[in-house]
Amino acid sequence: MFTVVPSELHALTVPEVMTALRLSRSKVYDLIRSRQLASFTIGRARRVSPGSLRAFIQEQIEENAA
Repeated sequence: MFTVVPSELHALTVPEVMTALRLSRSKVYDLIRSRQLASFTIGRARRVSPGSLRAFIQEQIEENAA
């Protein structure tokens, strides 16, 4: 039986994260390096899950709302 993988399971590239957050490449890698933004690698390709990006954004909203 074949199943279709849901579209929400795709992983974002660093340029896609840059666009989503309106940040530079170096800032995105700083966030990854500091473990503020969770990511994973496949070979040499760095990827960020949409859930990790949403969690990062939510954390920023909550930190800055106080």
